[in-house]
Amino acid sequence: MSPARAPGPRKRVGILISGGGSNMAALIAAARDPAFPAEIALVVSNRANAGGLAKAEAAGVATTVIDHKQFSDRESFDRAVDAALNEARVDILCMAGFMRIVSNWFAETWRDRALNIHPALLPAYTGLHTHARAIADGVKLAGATVHFVRPELDVGPIIIQAAVPVLDTDTPDALAARVLVEEHRIYPQALAWVASGRASVVRRDDGTEHVVLVAPPPTSPALVSPALDD
Repeated sequence: MSPARAPGPRKRVGILISGGGSNMAALIAAARDPAFPAEIALVVSNRANAGGLAKAEAAGVATTVIDHKQFSDRESFDRAVDAALNEARVDILCMAGFMRIVSNWFAETWRDRALNIHPALLPAYTGLHTHARAIADGVKLAGATVHFVRPELDVGPIIIQAAVPVLDTDTPDALAARVLVEEHRIYPQALAWVASGRASVVRRDDGTEHVVLVAPPPTSPALVSPALDD
């Protein structure tokens, strides 16, 4: 039996990539389910040789390349990306291995509509080389975080996290491979929550932000395991 379609129109999603696009592929696969509340409308890469472009095209998803080297500054590039997303009528943006720091203008333009996935348990280990740093520090848990994008790097409100143990025998590559499995699981989950309206940002009086997750309507298809539905 085919799953029931999610109520209401599906949100249109744009994905930004720079490389192989494994998280992009996980999002595309999830969106094939008619019950998923979002569809992938466009994949944008800043690199013409990004391996994810061929994967997206093979899946029937529209792609475009916007080479950041053709722009004199960061915001000019970001405005070109924004124009492509708007032309595709994108509602929600997912950064999936997009190796560019976005401008303040772009982060504010897409505020509460842009998601990013980071291979660490934020707020720990922002930036690069997260797995090597975690192993060097002797931590016992690593993982991945999906968060809303903010002008500051890797500090937006957290939507979902997944933890994996750090083994005594781990290398950065071995740990990265196990974390990647969790990335592919939690990124579609986070997108489903945001696209369905279940996840939203609440701003406290002191200016801090956090994500609130509401229970699904009784008639909606289940998009989250009961264990996460407290």
